[in-house]
Amino acid sequence: MYRLLIEPFAAGYMQRALIEAVMLGILGGVIGVHVVLRRLEFIADALTHTVFPGMAAAFLLGGSLYVGALATGALSAVLLTLLTRHRRVTSDAALAVLLTGFFSIGVILVSRSRSYTADLTVLLFGRVLAVDPAEIATTAVTGLFVLGVLWMLHKELVLQAFDPATAEALGYPVTTLDLVLNVLITLVVVSAVRAVGSVLVIALLITPAAMARLLVHRSVGQMMAVGAALGALGGWLGLAASYEGSVHHGWRLASGATIVLALTALFVVVLTATGVGRAVRRRSSRPSTTPGASAAAAVPV
Repeated sequence: MYRLLIEPFAAGYMQRALIEAVMLGILGGVIGVHVVLRRLEFIADALTHTVFPGMAAAFLLGGSLYVGALATGALSAVLLTLLTRHRRVTSDAALAVLLTGFFSIGVILVSRSRSYTADLTVLLFGRVLAVDPAEIATTAVTGLFVLGVLWMLHKELVLQAFDPATAEALGYPVTTLDLVLNVLITLVVVSAVRAVGSVLVIALLITPAAMARLLVHRSVGQMMAVGAALGALGGWLGLAASYEGSVHHGWRLASGATIVLALTALFVVVLTATGVGRAVRRRSSRPSTTPGASAAAAVPV
């Protein structure tokens, strides 16, 4: 177990990758609960792709991928919030237009580079093993900001998730709350996309929260805590599995994709365990049908 789970993180670059993966897993698990509760999976997926042109432009200009992704991500979050409020534009249509439009711009920008294939691979699938202390610090600051805003608006966001009509009737600024949530999702996406790429980042937002919803049924706060723990665990296990397969077995496992695969495997385990648990509870709650049981029940006491 030491060689499998501890030894891979002796090197400095693996330690930095672990810190980044754990922070992203925690952020994804927390913000993902709101995504899952409000059924915003398609919106989150669209936001993971709309940051692509900003990353592509920053990559070509030699600028910060974080700043480039944040610029187009914030723009898409604002446009998405406004378009979904338009009565004659359905939310699915708005998402499709933004996703395809922004992503196409990104592909066109990247295609202007001579190393088109290599650059596209980096932007789509990330480079978690190459994160530096500056990127870790940026993720930490972004994470503190996101968690702080979620904490301050917890009551309002939870009410809107479960009963949006009541939230609007009580005078809450529902459009502003939608915009804030979309911006927070964008910030998490921007932080994660450099590590796992724009294609795989949706797994960090959905899978830990989906597992938490299977395990927790009453408290949104507990759901967030469980989602954060499972997200961090998936990052750790994914990096360890990637190192083990690549170094000791020559499988050359991509770290970002292996993290996502680890989260998927955890989801399968949780889904199976909760399904078995429900079956056992249903079976134990059924009335006894053994011979003589009904007769015994009819005897007055």
